[in-house]
Formats: sequence, structure tokens, C-alpha cells
Amino acid sequence: MKTYPMILATILTFFLTSCNSFLEEDPQNLLPEEIAHSTQEDLLNNAVLMLYTHVGGNADSEGIQGTGRGIYDLNTFTTDEAIMPTRGGDWYDGGFWQGLFLHKWGVNNDAILNTWEYLYRTIILCNRSLKGIADFGVQHPDTDVSALQAEVRALRAMFYYYAMDLFGRIPLIVSHDNTGTDMKQVERSVLFRFIVKELQESLPLLSSERSNWPGEYYGRMTQGVACFLLAKLALNAEVYTDDNWTDGQRPDGKQIMFNIDGTERNAWETTIHYCERLTAMGYILEPDYTANFAVFNESSTENIFIIPMDKNLYTNQYIYLFRSRNYNHAAAYGLGGENGSSATIEVLETFGYDTPQQDARFDYCYFAGPVKDLSGNQIYLDDKVTPLVYEPWNVKLDVSGETYEKTAGARMKKYEVDTKAYKDGKLFDNDIVVFRYADALLMQAEAKVRNGQNGDNELNAVRQRVGEETRTATLENILAERQLELAWEGWRRQDLIRFGQFTRAYHSRPQLENEASGYTTVFPIPASIVQRYSESMKQNDGY
Repeated sequence: MKTYPMILATILTFFLTSCNSFLEEDPQNLLPEEIAHSTQEDLLNNAVLMLYTHVGGNADSEGIQGTGRGIYDLNTFTTDEAIMPTRGGDWYDGGFWQGLFLHKWGVNNDAILNTWEYLYRTIILCNRSLKGIADFGVQHPDTDVSALQAEVRALRAMFYYYAMDLFGRIPLIVSHDNTGTDMKQVERSVLFRFIVKELQESLPLLSSERSNWPGEYYGRMTQGVACFLLAKLALNAEVYTDDNWTDGQRPDGKQIMFNIDGTERNAWETTIHYCERLTAMGYILEPDYTANFAVFNESSTENIFIIPMDKNLYTNQYIYLFRSRNYNHAAAYGLGGENGSSATIEVLETFGYDTPQQDARFDYCYFAGPVKDLSGNQIYLDDKVTPLVYEPWNVKLDVSGETYEKTAGARMKKYEVDTKAYKDGKLFDNDIVVFRYADALLMQAEAKVRNGQNGDNELNAVRQRVGEETRTATLENILAERQLELAWEGWRRQDLIRFGQFTRAYHSRPQLENEASGYTTVFPIPASIVQRYSESMKQNDGY
């Protein structure tokens, strides 16, 4: 049985959920502070652990991963990594999925608004927790609350990181009482420096325990998680310090400086530093790639930050496998399916699909060709005669009326099938992988190359783990490797933006007019938010 200190926090979620409006000052169902924070244990449960119930989710646009129409989908279906083909009456959904893929999401997109509100609702909960912790410290001067403060500050920084990455120029709110006057945008570079500072100052006070291993810090913000985030921030520093992302110019990472324990380092040196710290902490590649995504994957030596999953304890859901599999494919597993998301043509080309050079990870990440059940028996279509065969090369934005309408596209495979899963397979016992060490190695390789150094060792450690031949660490090879290694993990949009390829045309997606300016590299501030705070909120350029 997993030991997870957030069980209590999960039970209390009903009582502690925030408000209907993310700026509501007196949210309903919130426990009075004198009750929620009466003892040190109460403080831990209700001011800290409670926050982690918002990392995962079971409703649209909630959580970092696992649910639909939120952070993951905005980072995945807007790229050359994944496509949701319209299949007759399925998956048009008012043009939502086509709009994501074509970058025609508009300023009134409900998913974008709901993601904005989820992030700020959680940030505001962090602010309230920090106020409660500070008040407890004043009332109990003999109790050291600095570690709890650091954990919440770092967690808030993580949510701000996602908000900044998606929306660019956004409000920085650190007050606990949150009036409309707090809704003043700051430049992206200002928020970037705030996030880095919060993580750096919190880091020494965080636990050194592994966040992905069951125990007291299971699923929590620890030193490893903070180091990974700092490495990721530094790697994207050229993007995040650019306050005018439509002028075709970016700052130079070699000139963007960070102070680390009194030493000035440029962005690439900073990335390398925090990746090396992860290595020093004992993170290593799993010999078996698939072990990171297995049922009961809590023993992984590679996973750094996860969303804990236990179908008997938690309500977090993972819908991506359910969403991708053909109905008959899923039924053969005793699970549900929606016959949706597929790999793009670009993915097939990068993996060398259907060639002698096909990358070994394709079969770990995708179903393609004839589909069999878990006993190796062929699965059939509804007529019980025609074999179910996925047709990867026939994928496109709209396959309605085609003979391959129900079978086009390679489908998601990444996580081991939990045959005892609940809710059609959405409640399973595979922890959701958010950050892992292979990504850190690829970040380190990229940072070295951008800094004029050799990144071959880090790149090829990742490749040789799956039996692939070595490659020279060039930026082109590293971007391809990130697609190969991190397929379906929600990093593609960020990677394409950093490499200057997000706005290009690709199969089924022409470049929008004026998109070369880079305006779609951030999403619009939801129109309702701009209207509500018109005196202090400016729409992002291009929208």
C-alpha cells in the first residue's frame, strides 16, 4: 500500500476548495483559519498538503497533466506532435481541436479561460496558505515554519511558471486578500526573475527526499523538483526574458546572468549546474525505458516529479490513453476508448517509422499497424471479420468519410495497461510522470551545445539506454531526440518555441497570416479577463 500524506488533504478537499471566481475574497466551503491552522499538524495538512490536490485533477482544465482541455492539451495539440482528427461526427467539438492545431484558438476560447482561472485560483490558494503559515509563526514563535513557507513558495513558483509560459505578460499576485487592483500585468521578464528568485531562495529549505518515492514527501515539492524547474527556466531564458516576442529578436543566453551561491553564470551554465545537481542527488536513467511508465512505477530511479495515482485512494484521472484508443481496442482490454488523438506525419518521420532505421521508442510510445489484445490475439472491427489496423500515414486534420475514418493515425501507448483500472481506464495505478531525469540530460546536452561545449555524452546516454546508435549533439539532433524520448509528455510546444519552429507550417497546418512574427507563441489573455480588468490588463500583441 502506498503511504501518501496527502490522503487527509484529499479527504478535506471538499471543505477547502477555493472559490467559484478565482478572485473571490470569501470563498465558500473554506474552513475558518482558526480551525484549519490550530495546530502544527493542521497547518501542514490544510495550508500545505491541501495545495497538492490541485496538481492533478479529474475535470477539464484542472491539473498539470491527466485531464483534457488544459495545460497538457494546450502544449501538445498546438504542435507537430499530436493531432485530433475529425472523424465524421466525432472530435469536431465545435472546431475546438482543429482550432488548437491550426493556431486559430481566438480570445474567447473556453479552454484557455478555464486554464487561466485554474492557474490563478491555485496561485491564490498558495498566497492564502503563506498568510496562514506566517500568522501561525507569529502566534507560535517557538515553531519554525520556514520549511513550510519554502515549500509553498516553490509550489506557487511552479504554477506561475506554467502561467508565464502559456500567457507571457500576466499579473503577479502575491497578496492573500486579492482585490481587483492586484490584477496588474508585469512584463514576462519580471515574472521570470520572480519565479527564479522564489525557487532559489526556497531550494535550501526543501526536503532532499525523492518526490516520486512513497513516503512523507511523495508527490511534493522537493529539492530535486526545484532543481529541475530552475534548469528548465534557465534553458528557456532567451524566451522568458524577451518582452517583445513579435519583433524577431531575442536576448542572448550567454548574456543572461544568474547568481548561484555568489557565482555569476549565464543561462546555459545555469542549466548545466542544476542538471548536474540532479545527478549528484542520485537520479539516474532507468535501464528499462518502460519502467518509468509501468503500473506501480513508484520505484523509478529516473522520475523526478509525479502526480500520485491510486485508484482506491485518489480522484486524479489520466484520460490520454482512454482518449486515443479505438473503441474495440480499448474494449479488448476491458477498458473504454474514444478513438481520438494520434501521432502526426512529422512524428512518423522523426521516428523513422516503417523504415529499417525506426527508433526503438516508437513501439514503446505508439500503437501502429495490426492491433492485438494483451494475450496477443488480433482485435477486430465491429463486423468481427475485419482486423483492426491503425494506419499511421493516413492521418490528417479531417478524415471524415474516408475508409480509414476510424483507423487513421498511430495511437498513444506510453503507459503500461492497468487491467484493474477504474472509470474506463482513467483511474489507474501508474503515477503520472511530469518531470524525469532523461529530460534533464537532454537539457544539459542542449545547454552545452548552445554554450559552445560538447553535449555528446548526455545525448547518447539517453539514446544508448534504448539501444540506439550514438549521434553528434547538434541542436537539430537534440530537438529530434526530445521528440523521440519525450513523446506524449507535454513538452513539444515549449521545445518548438525555444528552437524557433512553433509557427512554421507542417502537414495539415499552414502558417497563419502574420504568424511568423511569433504572436502565437503565447496564448491570448482571455477576453473576459481583459474586459473585467480593462484599466490594468492589456491583450497580448497580435490578438
